[in-house]
Amino acid sequence: MQESIIIDRLQRSFALWEDMARGLPEEAFAARLPVASSTIGQQFWCLIGARESYTRAIASGGWQGFACSLAADEITSRAAILRALQNSAAGFQRCMTELASENDNVNTGSAAENDNLRDGLLLDLMEHEAQHMGQLIRYCYGLGYSFPPGWQQRWALS
Repeated sequence: MQESIIIDRLQRSFALWEDMARGLPEEAFAARLPVASSTIGQQFWCLIGARESYTRAIASGGWQGFACSLAADEITSRAAILRALQNSAAGFQRCMTELASENDNVNTGSAAENDNLRDGLLLDLMEHEAQHMGQLIRYCYGLGYSFPPGWQQRWALS
């Protein structure tokens, strides 16, 4: 698989999420749809926690469970959400850099198995990021929030 393409797409997703967090008004993070739904801040909590959890799984070679560094009392704070988005993106990048360095030094059958596992986890992470993008698009339409330019361009939103 073209792992570098997946990593590039994930990094594009990470940048789009930062744009969304910057573009929403502060009160949006506590907003929820007028049907049974979580808040926008809880959507970010899940996104960040999955990003951190998948990064740990990729680094360790298997799922280690879900955990999020964003505390429950931080899900309505743009600053806290941006910080967690940036930290989780940086952690992912460090992990990918370290693994690339390790792979340069290893050339065995077990390395191929690890690559397949990592590819699957990377795809799962990308799928999770995209799924939340779809949800946030619905939230923005339902609550009347506008989309940042990057989202408008990427998803043909108006």
